[in-house]
Amino acid sequence: MNNSPRASGASTFILLGLGVIIALLGLLLAAGGIKLAGLGGSWYFLIGGAAMTLSGLLIARRKTAGAWLYAAFLIGTLIWALADVGLVFWPLFSRLFMFAVIGVVVALIYPLLVSAAGARAGRGAFGVAAVLAVAVVIAAGNMFVAHPSVAPTGNGPGLTAVKPGTEQKDWAHYGNTEGGSRFAALDQINRSNVDQLKVAWTYHTGDVAVSDGNGAEDQLTPLQVGDKVFICTPHNNLIALDADTGKQLWKNEINAQSKVWQRCRGMAYFDATVPTAQPSQPNSTPVTVASVPAGANCQRRLLTNTIDGRLIAVDADTGAFCQGFGNNGQVDLKAGLGDVPDSYYQLSSAPLMAGTTVVVGGRVADNVQTDMPGGVIRGFDVISGQMRWAFDPGNPQDRQAPADGSTYVRSTPNSWAPMSYDPAMNTVFLPMGSSSTDIYGVERSKLDHTYGASVLALDATTGNEKWVYQTVHNDLWDFDLPMQPSLIDFTKPDGSTVPAVVIGTKAGQIYVLDRATGKPLTQVDEVPVKPSNIPNEPYSPTQPKSVGMPQIGAQTLTESDMWGATPYDQLLCRIDFKKMRYDGLYTAPGTDLSLSFPGSLGGMNWGSLSTDPVHGFIFVNDMRLGLWIQMIPSQNKGQATSGGEALNTGMGAVPLKGTPYAVNKNRFLSVAGIPCQAPPYGTLTAIDMKTQKIAWQVPVGTVEDTGPLGIRMHLPIKIGLPTLGGTLSTQGGLVFIAGTQDFYLRAYDSSNGAEIWKARLPVGSQGGPMTYVSPKTGKQYVVITAGGARQSTDRGDYVISYALP
Repeated sequence: MNNSPRASGASTFILLGLGVIIALLGLLLAAGGIKLAGLGGSWYFLIGGAAMTLSGLLIARRKTAGAWLYAAFLIGTLIWALADVGLVFWPLFSRLFMFAVIGVVVALIYPLLVSAAGARAGRGAFGVAAVLAVAVVIAAGNMFVAHPSVAPTGNGPGLTAVKPGTEQKDWAHYGNTEGGSRFAALDQINRSNVDQLKVAWTYHTGDVAVSDGNGAEDQLTPLQVGDKVFICTPHNNLIALDADTGKQLWKNEINAQSKVWQRCRGMAYFDATVPTAQPSQPNSTPVTVASVPAGANCQRRLLTNTIDGRLIAVDADTGAFCQGFGNNGQVDLKAGLGDVPDSYYQLSSAPLMAGTTVVVGGRVADNVQTDMPGGVIRGFDVISGQMRWAFDPGNPQDRQAPADGSTYVRSTPNSWAPMSYDPAMNTVFLPMGSSSTDIYGVERSKLDHTYGASVLALDATTGNEKWVYQTVHNDLWDFDLPMQPSLIDFTKPDGSTVPAVVIGTKAGQIYVLDRATGKPLTQVDEVPVKPSNIPNEPYSPTQPKSVGMPQIGAQTLTESDMWGATPYDQLLCRIDFKKMRYDGLYTAPGTDLSLSFPGSLGGMNWGSLSTDPVHGFIFVNDMRLGLWIQMIPSQNKGQATSGGEALNTGMGAVPLKGTPYAVNKNRFLSVAGIPCQAPPYGTLTAIDMKTQKIAWQVPVGTVEDTGPLGIRMHLPIKIGLPTLGGTLSTQGGLVFIAGTQDFYLRAYDSSNGAEIWKARLPVGSQGGPMTYVSPKTGKQYVVITAGGARQSTDRGDYVISYALP
């Protein structure tokens, strides 16, 4: 009897504390709910918040009705959540988990409420608490399980052994083949033994790129020819390694410098001792024959284009600069561009070896000012470095360098991403960007409108245009084409095949084009779109949508798609969403606040597709990051921006010098720094090109090395994070990827998307995995470079090779 008052005091304190917490949480929910309802959004948060508040007050007053009201609130929340999103794990988790945990506590204290009312029953609530606790534990466990956004259909690629004589001999081009297949006809490493892969060797380049916020990351896909592996570093240092041991064979320290771009994505390779191959397609222009004089160096040469605007050729056997190529092995790529500040122009992708012509584009910084260097594409003789042709999108009839005192046309669309080459047609396929102010089109010329955001086919020998196909009209979203076009054989409905180009876009579209004509081979609709309110902007009344292929992460968002780690940040995301103008994929920016989804990062980006030509599949990785944007009228006569990567990928205010506007934009994130729409935020997708259907789609990446507010969670929660980097497909039935926000190289079963192997990396990677078989030992290796993941401050200089024991 003496303990009753103390027990009563303790229970009073527990019930008062819990009730106040629930009431405060309810008030927060109701307050946000009033705002959301006022914007025309869901009434759930207002009603639910009111119920929670009243429940908490009743519990604080030791009334059993408070627990019953909370139970009713929980049941109502469950019914609303199922009606709102259906049986989809992550959306349900956001709506129910936190409230279910509180429900467990309420059930556990129910006997105290009964006791406070002078009764002795209520122990059945422990059973309710146990059921809720089991549900909470199951939900928590499911955070660590991959939830495919498209479940495996059972129609993924099978296994076909590599036929003798068809094995891959070298990885001699950025995308393995000139046509960017990123596919290896090798099967020594396969689905049955990939789990045995171990580190074979590790090499340190000595070049760790340090960012000032403007982009410094390793994004390399190495090359392999014979017994050598070739790598370039973020400052364009060139290195050859022994393919079996990783031992350095030679190194040429270029040490190129740029304030805003410290990356080398790849190189090109040319062997002058091999006879020049000629195109097999009728009416193709012959390839100009090239040879190196006897006794001269660089019979085999490695080429890179640098972050400070040079094209460099070195001897692949020794690393020495190629004599006879330009000026001591170097060609100035800024020639003819006019005024080129350091931050405005870099070479951001590997040069393309097209027969005996080296083709280079260039990256022109976005949204800096109206007067910028032009986007000229040039072809150079691989032996002499002399320019063979220039394709100037502002002057497409003239193939010559500009006369002294003149420049290529300024501010034209450029080609910054990797290109492809078809030797049978002697044709180069270029992904094109937009003219210099990506989101303001008033001053664009007719030619800017022709070549912006398009695939362009050029004759590799002459630079003459063969065709151009546009994927966005008057691009105001920075939906430039960001990846290497992949060359495939496409099966038409009648069973015949046609040489095709397939490319993904930042807008989540996949286009399949006839390689000879540029005409779409799958259905593309011109859909009506709404204009915004910028005066004199030549808004296109329609935009293309590639409806004959799957849309990857490009759904039209609704309020129900908003998400948060808790119902509270989800509520704030709902409010932000309802505040913005949003008309779907092509919501044009204006002076109000609008939403672009996917945003200017994608969708898909430079990592490119990988293919399975044996079974007729492509593999696509993506990111899903919305962007809010607002054009701000200004007397814009101030300084231009630095042209930095941080600015042109879109975070913060950017003065568009020379236009009547500045622009403010940022990623559409919750208060916790999580994308506001429901997961996944990055996926890997297998698409059957025979049916144009998704065979499977799985989330890629965990929050182990990142998390809300940038805090590392150290938990392998398989939510699927934005991917930046390419994939590798092999005939062993595998798809490799490392471009995630956690520090892993992973292998997926290409038949069903199951993750069947992963290796911890010392830092994250944005590199492209590649593979080869050593000609000396016959051993297959998988190689990845690891310099750091995009959202991590950890940086490194690793080249890591894996092989079977």
